Amino acid sequence: MTVHIPSPIARHAVILCHPAPNSFTHAMADAYAGMVRECGQAVVLRDLYAMAFDPVLKPGERPTSADFAPSAEIDAEIDLIRDCDTFVLVYPIWFGTPPAMLKGYVERVLGSGVDPKAVQQRAPHPFLTDKRLISFTASGASDAWLNEQGELLSLRTLFDRYLVHAFAMRGEQHVHFPRIVTGLSDRFVQENLLVVRDHARRICGELLIEHHRGHAAE
Repeated sequence: MTVHIPSPIARHAVILCHPAPNSFTHAMADAYAGMVRECGQAVVLRDLYAMAFDPVLKPGERPTSADFAPSAEIDAEIDLIRDCDTFVLVYPIWFGTPPAMLKGYVERVLGSGVDPKAVQQRAPHPFLTDKRLISFTASGASDAWLNEQGELLSLRTLFDRYLVHAFAMRGEQHVHFPRIVTGLSDRFVQENLLVVRDHARRICGELLIEHHRGHAAE
């Protein structure tokens, strides 16, 4: 049996989902990860497209399956992220929802072995309980148009808030950048990335305080 020893410093799992390496979405993930490292904390960056992650849930991976058995690749993925303090989802909004590959990551990795009854009862999660969740998203549409469709509120309710409740996490945050289209000025891009870095710096500070309090209580 593998014994998991938590890292002595805060760790952030950044789950990135976009096929283009030169995208604004990738730049957001890099900006967040860079600030975390500047703060002396650790980053576990999971680029789902670069990994060629398979989002298709296998029959035996269904939590209610009589022969439930996660594949070796899923067990290995969980081992990489289980000790992280903060989970950061970075993705574009496509047709009103996260990319299918990210949804598959939720089903196969974050939701591995989680029974629907446990979700309804808000039972403790094997490794996500009390962990932070923050999402950074981008869309070509304006906030006004998205709000007219009820898009941002729906996404935060049906995805962010649901994940927090289903996996016993805490404090979901969602930072959205509208009007991200081809030909953006570098100044506009850098201003938005500064927002990402500011959020990362604040979270790092909060985690540092929490870790100090935890050591003081020991």
